[in-house]
Amino acid sequence: MRAVQVTELSGPDGAKVVDVDEPTAQGGNLLVDVHAAGVCFPDLLQTRGEYQIKPEPPFTLGSELAGVVREAPDGSGFAAGDRVAGFVVGGAFAEVAQAMPFLTFKLPDGLDFAQGAGYVLNYHTAHFALSRRAELMEGETLLVHGAGGGTGTAAIQVGKGLGAKVIGVVSTDEKERIARDAGADEVVRSDGDWRSDAGPADVIFDPVGGSRFDESIRALAPEGRLVVIGFTEGSIPSVSVNRLLFRNVSVVGAGWGHFAFERPDYIREVGEDLERMVAEGHVRPIVGRRYRLEQVGDALRDLDGRNAIGKLVLDIRGEDT
Repeated sequence: MRAVQVTELSGPDGAKVVDVDEPTAQGGNLLVDVHAAGVCFPDLLQTRGEYQIKPEPPFTLGSELAGVVREAPDGSGFAAGDRVAGFVVGGAFAEVAQAMPFLTFKLPDGLDFAQGAGYVLNYHTAHFALSRRAELMEGETLLVHGAGGGTGTAAIQVGKGLGAKVIGVVSTDEKERIARDAGADEVVRSDGDWRSDAGPADVIFDPVGGSRFDESIRALAPEGRLVVIGFTEGSIPSVSVNRLLFRNVSVVGAGWGHFAFERPDYIREVGEDLERMVAEGHVRPIVGRRYRLEQVGDALRDLDGRNAIGKLVLDIRGEDT
């Protein structure tokens, strides 16, 4: 089968399409014929050996997949032929992959494989960050940085599903269009006076970090919560805690991965709530540029250059997904 392997830790150029043996289902896992795979920031970091999970090259890249179950063990809740979306610890950028049942979900009716490739990681992260960590309440105002990307559009839609007013922060006209398509009530520009334009926010979703972090602290309403998702700007900010004390605001972290692996029952609960949001029309992954498997380097470079519009997706089998 064809797969993308990282042959050297040199960034996107180290990711190559090669022929490898198909995996076999082991340890109670599913075997999935992959139709589409999502391209995410941890994939990019792994090509440089900078992610917390550091396999030795060569290894098959990819964390998000959507496809059709080929084999399923008894008691897994799945059967051959099921359309699924899943999160895996490597191996998604391949024609066939193993998937753990507790991190695999039946793909809701109405979502295609390309949308499924952006369904698990982004939406579970957004739900964990907003509902559990930031305790976003119905009627509150949520401000989303990076609102034109895959993570940002997921946060917009989950925020709407939780009953919030949502304001997106973007840098271009195209990203503004995407944020509005995702359901943002208002959109402001990052290169303007976004803090004044948006007004105080009860919760701020920040996957950007860097210089944006300090302004976000100032943009919080009293008792507001800034939830930290990542640092796509590159630099990791710090905060003077006296500012938190004087303004009665909080900064919370949202690291979904380790939390998810330790609490499978919680992950299932979130999966059910996301199904509700899909059924109600709040959640519908925004697919941006789609790439052939051989274009994986281009996809990773677009992500690295912060050029992602919506969710970047690999069409694994070269077909309309």
